[in-house]
Amino acid sequence: MRLLLLGCTGFIGKELVPALLKEGHQLCIVSRKDINNLKINIAIDKFKFLKINLSIKQNWSNENLISNLKDSDGIINLMGEPIADKKWTSSQKEEIEKSRINSTKFLMETLKKYRINPTVIINGSAIGFYGTSLTKEFDENSECGNDFLANLCKKWEKVAIEKPFFSRLVIFRIGIVLEAEGGALGKMLPIFKIGLGGPIGDGKQWMSWIHRSDLCGLIINALVDKKFSGVFNAVAPEPVLMKDFSKILGKCLKRPNLLPVPGTVLKLLLGDGAKLVLEGQKVLSIKLQEKIYKFKYPLLEKAIYASTKN
Repeated sequence: MRLLLLGCTGFIGKELVPALLKEGHQLCIVSRKDINNLKINIAIDKFKFLKINLSIKQNWSNENLISNLKDSDGIINLMGEPIADKKWTSSQKEEIEKSRINSTKFLMETLKKYRINPTVIINGSAIGFYGTSLTKEFDENSECGNDFLANLCKKWEKVAIEKPFFSRLVIFRIGIVLEAEGGALGKMLPIFKIGLGGPIGDGKQWMSWIHRSDLCGLIINALVDKKFSGVFNAVAPEPVLMKDFSKILGKCLKRPNLLPVPGTVLKLLLGDGAKLVLEGQKVLSIKLQEKIYKFKYPLLEKAIYASTKN
């Protein structure tokens, strides 16, 4: 397929782009970053690249962008400022929201304006849609939460639904993505490797996770498999408690799991964003049955071992 990739240049894109190329797809990647700052370790002659800031409405009239939109069979939209990289100040919250909602809104408006109907549109979202809870269990039929991230996901999905009538839309509510060189695991590894690791907070909060390879596998399957339509929780079948996550990580690294990170420290670093980590949520997917997708890493220990063996 001829694919237009939006926001696929960071931690997820590092594995997704090579995997898509391996499947034989032709790629046009659009990013506000300079091509030399992309995390993708692929020769630049293997794909098209457009440097455009898509959170600015005027940029959607770019002729090269429109031409590639018209040529695309599918669109993968993972645009958005990273959620947990910085403290949630008012300006950072605004950037987190604008980079997702405005960009996706402008995408759908542009497709309709030029009467472009890609076969499939894959749009990101997050399990933050459900809010946080220490006790509740959530699936695709659960209601939206009522905190900042839940409202953000609700708005993001609402604008994505305004897609062209004939395009199949797949929304992935993505859990905590695991791989060694980024995300939550990437931040925890250096601490554990020097023997200072331990659970965050009281360890009783749920972590609903997915290995990056399985997330990429879901996206690749969803491009061509029509059983993928609507909303799916992109999470592995077995969520775990933070204390168990910490214990398994220590075991895989053969390091102690003794020093918990106090919640107050996390609040100082992340502000309101600390709530995501300290309260978590137990999220299951009732739609990702084995006949639709067979997980490569269904269990946490196998996923962490695969991520840390090198």
